[in-house]
Amino acid sequence: MDVDNIKIGTMSAFLPPFDKGISTVQRIENAGYDSAWWLDHLMGWVPESIWTPEITELARYQSSPHVFFDTLCTLAVAAWNTKNILLGPSVTETFRRHPAMLAQAFLTLDHISKGRAILGIGAGEGENITPYGIKWSKPAGRLEEAIKIIRLLWENREKVDFDGKFWKLKDAVLGLEPYREGKYPPIWIGAHRPRMLDITGRLGDGWLPAILDDDFYANGLKTIRESAKKAGRTQDEITPALWAYSVLDEDHSESLRMLESPLAKNYLLTLPSEIFERYGIQHPLGEDFYGLLDYIPTRYDQKTVLNAISKIPRKMCEDHYMHGTPDEIISQIEKFARLGMQHIVLCNMTFFFDVSKMRSSFNCMKKIVEYFKTRT
Repeated sequence: MDVDNIKIGTMSAFLPPFDKGISTVQRIENAGYDSAWWLDHLMGWVPESIWTPEITELARYQSSPHVFFDTLCTLAVAAWNTKNILLGPSVTETFRRHPAMLAQAFLTLDHISKGRAILGIGAGEGENITPYGIKWSKPAGRLEEAIKIIRLLWENREKVDFDGKFWKLKDAVLGLEPYREGKYPPIWIGAHRPRMLDITGRLGDGWLPAILDDDFYANGLKTIRESAKKAGRTQDEITPALWAYSVLDEDHSESLRMLESPLAKNYLLTLPSEIFERYGIQHPLGEDFYGLLDYIPTRYDQKTVLNAISKIPRKMCEDHYMHGTPDEIISQIEKFARLGMQHIVLCNMTFFFDVSKMRSSFNCMKKIVEYFKTRT
């Protein structure tokens, strides 16, 4: 992969008051980023039990860690107020959103953005599903069926039928055409496990994982490309991307200090038990615990959470956050580019772990963007 053509994205955020979010995404576009992404959550990953000023300074400025505007509404406003930047959710799912509604919503966003919307989609996260009375069942199979329905509705102007395990369509129709004839929003899949990687190869237009592991990335991309080939597709039809939780500072030791913070370690509770086993420990919340499905932050008191994160070694944080100085982050990005990555999304977590680093961390981000822009 040519490291001179890496695309750089970042997470955008809309918090009350809503107007500030518009200014934020416009600044992101003006700074030269290629894409902006929004989390699709009802609930955040930080338990309110540890959202206290003693544990995080952010609690002094925001009363709850669970403040999220609806992602698709937000994307529509962001699309209307920008001109060039790509926009997408990272990622939505099909437990809360019916595939026909996703098909319609993203064609609508395609028109509002004039062809800049990306449908980022995954198998789902337990925190956004089970507390709200939605049954969790067979997420990978559900996702595969949903993508087939979305494409079926996009690519047929006449009525269609679909006889699936999760959904059945009879005389269904979606007459809306894409903004550009024959060019539908790309579907990027947040895949990590073998079946999801296979689905990405067969049905996806992009891959957006969130694990910073060289071997995982190389092997995952190999699986995706093999699946694509078996399905009669070429590897050029799929954009390899990467979602990178990042901690940045001009002083490397400062980035390491922030990785020791309770919030930094809390996010690692979302990892599956097999990753903890690589470090010689059991998942702090239980054997065979799979964080993305089983971690429901509102169900844990402060003592339980603090006890769990106390068992997480800093080495795990170092391995799962892209961290360091701008030059060090650039080197890490180029490393993944050599493995085939074409688009990285830098999710700046620095100020979550030390709010005083907000301005300086975004200055570090700016240096990274400028470095890659001068090489294209």
